Amino acid sequence: MDDVERLSQDKVEQYDVLHAPPSADLQALVDLAAQVAGAPMAAINLLTSTEQHMIATSGIGPSVCAREDSMCAVVATDPGPVVVPDATVDDRFSSNPFVTGVLDRFRFYASAPLVAPDGVPVGRLCVFDHQPRELDQRQQETLVVLADRVMDVLELRLRTRQLEASLGELTAVRDELRRSNRDLSNFAQQVSHDLRTPLTGILANAELLAGEPVVQADDDLRVVVDDILLSGRRMNDLIGQVLAYGQEGGRLSVRPTSLREVFHRARADIGRLVAERGAVVELGELPVVPCDPDLVYSVALNLLGNAVKFARPGVAPRVCVSAERSADRVRVRVSDNGIGIPADRVDDVFGLFVRGGSEAEGHGIGLATTARIIEAHGGHVGVEAGDGPGTTVWFELPA
Repeated sequence: MDDVERLSQDKVEQYDVLHAPPSADLQALVDLAAQVAGAPMAAINLLTSTEQHMIATSGIGPSVCAREDSMCAVVATDPGPVVVPDATVDDRFSSNPFVTGVLDRFRFYASAPLVAPDGVPVGRLCVFDHQPRELDQRQQETLVVLADRVMDVLELRLRTRQLEASLGELTAVRDELRRSNRDLSNFAQQVSHDLRTPLTGILANAELLAGEPVVQADDDLRVVVDDILLSGRRMNDLIGQVLAYGQEGGRLSVRPTSLREVFHRARADIGRLVAERGAVVELGELPVVPCDPDLVYSVALNLLGNAVKFARPGVAPRVCVSAERSADRVRVRVSDNGIGIPADRVDDVFGLFVRGGSEAEGHGIGLATTARIIEAHGGHVGVEAGDGPGTTVWFELPA
């Protein structure tokens, strides 16, 4: 099998018409070819490496023959129409079994190439007669046009099957994603219930304990109780991040929202951390945008918390929140002077359970939650990280 035959074989198999009854559109084209040529018989012949298949015929029954017996195979690679007024006197066909009487006694044969869009020849649209005849120039040109329409039909059927397969895959992916989001939301709700209930008791008792005179009078004991409170609050934040990550799969509640108010609330809620670290958090001019304020609050809390927590030793954290508006977008930047993110980690820090580096605290949920929430709004999120310290995390929302 040469390269052309191999390519033809692959392409014909893709069309998947060899064993199917002729479609109405192919039947109409082959009937029209016979009428245009004034010939009693016509066929759409596709060639595999070993056989010729008549996939639609007019005036003759469909059949399959060996490629070596096919008249179309003889001229399979001819780029234009072939017209043979009398095959018995043509050296290419005079000994062919369709001419000699072994399979038939055709005298007149004419065909136009069937060529796939990538240039691979797959067969011929042919007309034939038991009597010699001619085709004028107009008839030959029409035969070529009809052959091109045959290929249009085959390509359309192929693309339709491919599209249906793709739609089936996308539907399966969509259904799986919905199921995954539903399971994730249920998981988050269960985690919130199962962990927050005992944690609430721990925090309440720790706060009561911190207010006891005996604790306040003992520096070592006070440090232990403060550590319990700090760890409990960190765990509470982690539970909130897990819950936000799972709940985002639901419907957004979008309304005009002041980003400045959202970030102001987030800054107030990490006030204890800001005070402990001696941090400065500056809020620039932040616009009003359509978004889900509760979910974007989670974004603000994550980004401000990270910017304050991931500080360099001995350097007070400094965080600046700014925004710029384009024609249809608002980009918000949260910049810090902290430990930064290694260049080789910038592309994957928004993955679930991925941390910015070995020095980073946390569990790698905050930025994954941020990305999930912003993308659900139709926005984008990214990181600007240089060679030195400091990081800028940005997100864009439709304006």
